[in-house]
Amino acid sequence: MTSLTLERLSVRYGARWALRDVDLHLDSGECVLLGGASGSGKSTLVRCLGRLIPQCLPGSVSGGVLLGGRSVEGLSVAELSRSIGVVFQNPRTQLFNVRVEDEAAFGPRNLGLDDGEVERRVAWALEAVGLTHLRARTTRTLSGGELQRLAIAAVLAMGPRLLVLDEPLANLDADGTRSVIGAVRRLNEEEGVTCVVVEHRLATAAAVAGRTVLLDHGEVVADGPTGEVLADRPLLARLGLKATDDAQPRWQKLVGPRAARDAEPLLAMRDVTAGEGSPPALTAVDLSISRGDFVALVGHNGAGKSTLARLLAGLLKPRRGVLLHGGRRPRPGSGVGVVFQDPTVQLLCDTVEQEVALGPRNLGRRDRRPIAAALAATDLTQYRDRAVYGLSLGEQQRLTIAAVLSMAPDFLILDEPTVGQDWAHMERSMDAVRRLHEAGSTILLITHDLALVERSASRIVVLDRGRIVADGAPRLRRRRREVAACASA
Repeated sequence: MTSLTLERLSVRYGARWALRDVDLHLDSGECVLLGGASGSGKSTLVRCLGRLIPQCLPGSVSGGVLLGGRSVEGLSVAELSRSIGVVFQNPRTQLFNVRVEDEAAFGPRNLGLDDGEVERRVAWALEAVGLTHLRARTTRTLSGGELQRLAIAAVLAMGPRLLVLDEPLANLDADGTRSVIGAVRRLNEEEGVTCVVVEHRLATAAAVAGRTVLLDHGEVVADGPTGEVLADRPLLARLGLKATDDAQPRWQKLVGPRAARDAEPLLAMRDVTAGEGSPPALTAVDLSISRGDFVALVGHNGAGKSTLARLLAGLLKPRRGVLLHGGRRPRPGSGVGVVFQDPTVQLLCDTVEQEVALGPRNLGRRDRRPIAAALAATDLTQYRDRAVYGLSLGEQQRLTIAAVLSMAPDFLILDEPTVGQDWAHMERSMDAVRRLHEAGSTILLITHDLALVERSASRIVVLDRGRIVADGAPRLRRRRREVAACASA
């Protein structure tokens, strides 16, 4: 059994406070939900628990962290890893192996366990997150959501007594979410593992957490029973959070007939097969997107959504079939803007303002007003001089959105833009995307977020196992009760 105590924990990056005098105690076997807006200090707190700050990452730390009543001061990251398992926001930062089963076995093998125990843990962990059928796959062929589940499985296989999950549900579909929530519940209730779940999807994570703690600008502003904290709607609104039901529906039931349009096609795919492996990520796909469409591309993890996005952006060539953009083969960067799931793969500059200005400068544009407007739209104006890798993951995601918005592309692809985002910042960014659409741009939004689709899309395309299984106008706005019924069907 492992309790956790934070005593006046404070962290400062230069002159900026990330945490200030945080006092917190978790009893052994407790499960706590930790929430707050992007940049509120949640991930900094997580990194302090495993001593990544200050041992591996820069930061001035004061106060104490006690595990089981003993200070972690003086313990190395390796020593703490035997007791604390941490799953970070970006799964790519903690995956090392080529194959799925080797990744899950990496930790147990480094603990010196015998082969039989390693295999038992690997089989249990992969089953717990719903990845047993992918154990022989290479990690490079996994979707973002599948990578997230693998990172969780790799930590579960270590058998930690304290499990810390930083945004574990961010990239997950309904099946993945149920698997992870179920695994956390079993660990907590049956094995007595102490759990800290950091999430923006408060209503979903609340199912396993009896207590909720909210942070704002590095300070604890709420701490109590989950039902009471999440019922404080004025507080949630002030923090830019929401605790409404975010259950994910069976998308095919929410797609109606496709409305006829006279607009000229911008993109056309005919009998396209693409992606590595067998079977390929996409098989015999036919799709046409007209100028001015706002399309939501949805489907389970591994359905082929990100592969389709890379095709449409000109970043991947089809193995078979025809793909045309404006009547020609697509060229990377030619009128297309892309926001990837992982913001770190497309951040190139030192500071926030430099990043947002890079695209317009490369296009030969001298007007600074779109740069200022993009920073304001994503609430990054006050961070314009900050180092891009000094931002939280949610802030980095907003930065990539701002960098693309500043170029006002004719075709914008957003691949899971909600990663690390609180609801208020996501809505603010999506308002800017909707204004771009109203100005004539075509939008492709890849998401698992029902509310985001409902507020924005005029068309839904559903992918399942690499094939389009539904394509039409959303029925979402008809009755919210229909949505709830489909979600629970």
